[in-house]
Amino acid sequence: MVDESTDEAWAQAMTEANPDSKAESDEDWDSLSPKETAGSTSSQDPFQEINTKSTAGEGKTNLEFLMDLPLSVTVELGRAEMIIDKMLQLGQGSVIELEKAAGEPVEIFVNHKLLGKGEVIVVNDRFGVRITEIISQADRIKNIG
Repeated sequence: MVDESTDEAWAQAMTEANPDSKAESDEDWDSLSPKETAGSTSSQDPFQEINTKSTAGEGKTNLEFLMDLPLSVTVELGRAEMIIDKMLQLGQGSVIELEKAAGEPVEIFVNHKLLGKGEVIVVNDRFGVRITEIISQADRIKNIG
């Protein structure tokens, strides 16, 4: 169970990382919802065309539905390759050398797709990752396949 001081420490760390995140995120999500045009009319048709007959209120409802979907976030510190013989010799206290040097950015994956890079931070004896780079939308599309 996480105590309140840990929650407050994480909140403070997140605020320091991006103090304007709330204002920016509201604007970003609002820009995704369809805008009502002068000639558009709303109907009771359950098979409406997206962006042609939906109103801004309906768009927000659709986005709210997506907000509850779970995502798997993984942070990769590094990788190593070894032959089976070396792996079988591993025991408690063994050290595996990773391909990354200390201080290098770590990769952040969402649902096994690369989202960006970040740096490892420690808050109240717990690890976290501060996002330092989000890959471009074009690169994300290339990584889908």
